[in-house]
Amino acid sequence: MIIPTKEVRFEFGKNWNKFLKVIDEMRIIEAENSLKQMLDIDNLESKSFLDIGCGSGLFSLAARRLGAKVYSFDYDRQSVACTLKLKDRYFPNDFNWKIQQGSVLDNDYLRSLGQFDIVYAWGVLHHTGAMWQAMENVCSLVKVGGRLFIAIYNDQGIRSKVWWRVKKFYCSGTINKILVTSFFIPCFIIKGIIVDFAKLKNPIKRYTEYKKSRGMSIVYDWFDWLGGFPYEFAKPQDIINFYKLRGFVLQKIKIHGRSGNNEFVFERK
Repeated sequence: MIIPTKEVRFEFGKNWNKFLKVIDEMRIIEAENSLKQMLDIDNLESKSFLDIGCGSGLFSLAARRLGAKVYSFDYDRQSVACTLKLKDRYFPNDFNWKIQQGSVLDNDYLRSLGQFDIVYAWGVLHHTGAMWQAMENVCSLVKVGGRLFIAIYNDQGIRSKVWWRVKKFYCSGTINKILVTSFFIPCFIIKGIIVDFAKLKNPIKRYTEYKKSRGMSIVYDWFDWLGGFPYEFAKPQDIINFYKLRGFVLQKIKIHGRSGNNEFVFERK
């Protein structure tokens, strides 16, 4: 079992706990739509769905509402607590949604789970501290004919390396966190205003309509981005080649183009 270092690590669960306060019906529907669009499905009836690094639990909830039998786990205990809160809110006492604490780097734990029709790891594997090993480990969790839906940060060369240093600095102490947020959050806001004015768009819509992006929140995504460490990244073709060698065929891809997440849906042949 490989356990990532705890010395420098973003507390994802604390951020997700704040996000729970803004989850509403519209965000849940947007999360459902993102699954439908990338998986090309109308529902997940009779399907099993594994949510690796479940975070807030929003996409586990979306999958459950679409009819899947859901299994959620996360390395971060506070993220597990968030998912449990969301389950209690929408699916109390539901035996078709199980939630546990566990690591995608723990092979003994993974073997206990079995295999699933859909294995979902959106923006997770690159935060383990051992991304390629995590990518290897998820292969055995996918049934033959099943699908693997992952999102991995795009490799932007020197830009990504600079962000690696920023994120590590952020997670290295309280003062560092204050310094990073005090500098970058205003930069994000100002940049957004400039871009929107240049495109003759209302800057307020950047915030009010952001929930249409997978049901997420721009503010909590900012903190997730600044502090998201460990942090790794890869070029799309490297991801495709990696899974091709392991018997997976690419079904769909969505390229971000900058430092964000590239999305991949593979089928296990």
